[in-house]
Amino acid sequence: MTDGRDIWVFIEQQDGKIADTSLELVGKASELARTLGSHVGGVLCGYQVEALPQQVIEHGADFVLWADHPELEYYRTLPYARVLSQLIRERAPYVVLIGATPLGRDLAPRVASAVRAGLTADCTDLQIGDYYSRREGKTYKDLLFQIRPAFGGNLIATIVNPVMHPQMATVREGVFRKPQPDPARQGVIERIHPSFEKEDLVMQVLSRESRESSVNLKEAPVIVAGGAGMGSKENFQLLYELANLLGGEVGASRAAVDAGFISREHQVGQTGTTVRPRLYIAAGISGAVQHRAGMSESNKIIAINTDPNAPIMQIAHYKIIGDAKEVIPLMIKALREKTR
Repeated sequence: MTDGRDIWVFIEQQDGKIADTSLELVGKASELARTLGSHVGGVLCGYQVEALPQQVIEHGADFVLWADHPELEYYRTLPYARVLSQLIRERAPYVVLIGATPLGRDLAPRVASAVRAGLTADCTDLQIGDYYSRREGKTYKDLLFQIRPAFGGNLIATIVNPVMHPQMATVREGVFRKPQPDPARQGVIERIHPSFEKEDLVMQVLSRESRESSVNLKEAPVIVAGGAGMGSKENFQLLYELANLLGGEVGASRAAVDAGFISREHQVGQTGTTVRPRLYIAAGISGAVQHRAGMSESNKIIAINTDPNAPIMQIAHYKIIGDAKEVIPLMIKALREKTR
């Protein structure tokens, strides 16, 4: 299925499990496709993953191109790039979206180079709009606005690609909501039987080791996040203690990560993870725009800061004016007394 304006999403999977980022992108692609009056397609590479194409349909795709081959069982750059590049050349999608995961960051530039398309990396939003070129005196209709942080996160840039198609972008994890699956949803699943050149298979997978991240900010119902105002790595132990009592995870601002208070996998914001917990406690975080963009959709926000005019206070539902290093122990004490 193709109508010249289709939006494709590369469906990343590992060991028979689809990456959340890919399903988030399917949901966003459905929204963009409604604006264009077009279809959403998923491109899935794998071997003996028969159940996965229907999952993609249930999350919003109209069709899935499933490349099934033993050489695609595990991710390798060249075979995967061969499949996606060939399909793009043959079917000419309007937009191709790929998650900005380690796999996506490896695959996307190689494919973009092969099909001679532009690529915007690490987008945090996507929109459809018209672009007027002053140089050409011409308006390009229905382009993909690829929105991402620039200059170290200090500016937000909107990038368009009016000439070279497909318009390609990688998108950060968690910036869009994953749609709820609809088991009754129907779509077209087309099985592709790819062939490879000898040079595509020069690298072989001899063994694999994988480690799950110990931090799952995206799924945490409660996040207790600390900023530079926590003062030290040792003071972050207070946040761990509070998070344990609340059944949540510990997050951090970029300033706290850069100061070495906590590892980067805890970072929340445009240059970290985008989160939407039921409760977000911001302790000693001033609330720069990059951080707020990554947590402003939290259901309830409690901000603890010595500065009543800190930017985080503008979006907080509850504001505590005080030193987080003094307030957090009081919260811990109150919770422990309540559970006795």
